[in-house]
Amino acid sequence: MGEGLPFKRVLLKVTGEAFADAGKQGIGVNALRHLASEIKEAASVGVQVAVVVGGGNIFRGAVASEGGMDRVTADYMGMLATMINGLALQNALEQIDCQTRVLTSIDVHQLAEPYVRRRAVRHLEKGRVLIFAGGTGNPYFTTDTTASLRAMEIGADVILKATKVDGVYDADPMKVSSARKYTELKFIDVLKNNLKIMDAAAISLCMDNQVPIIVFNMTVPGNIKRVLSGEKIGTIVRGV
Repeated sequence: MGEGLPFKRVLLKVTGEAFADAGKQGIGVNALRHLASEIKEAASVGVQVAVVVGGGNIFRGAVASEGGMDRVTADYMGMLATMINGLALQNALEQIDCQTRVLTSIDVHQLAEPYVRRRAVRHLEKGRVLIFAGGTGNPYFTTDTTASLRAMEIGADVILKATKVDGVYDADPMKVSSARKYTELKFIDVLKNNLKIMDAAAISLCMDNQVPIIVFNMTVPGNIKRVLSGEKIGTIVRGV
């Protein structure tokens, strides 16, 4: 761990939208480069970094299910979308000389290592950035829940929830000019007020195991490093 830093090991949750250029779907070159450079900068300060990637820029299982597709099939397709994002992020990181490993919950042995907790921890100890793809490997669970689960398993000090806004508000700041930003929240208040930070299962898991969540704006260059250095950025969720 870098001297004086508040965290030794972190779990970064990145939505699929972070892979797409503004207003577009798929994988955008500029968005991918920004994401990779931010992660490399975070790893360069001596913090062990694991990343859980979403797949919403390619396919949303829940939306497809609402449209009539079989839910289990739709969720597995969403897991495959996270594999595509995970491989894209790995390539982008390695192009800027950042060692990575992609670990997957679904068996795609030609492309990535299977997720094994002890192996994951060993990779982190060797300074490699971990990319967790494939969700939990089970339908009906989101990548938010995956992030909480993997954070517990690898012993992460905090979950960093990367978004496009600078924290959690009591209303949508894009629509309500008087929306108030929270600097700190308790897990129970997030659940009671149905604040859309992560899904209820993910929040409950963090609450039960007392792993804090920091919600911050990742589109601002350098923000991950600022969070890891202890700057008060975004909203921190902790306690009961």
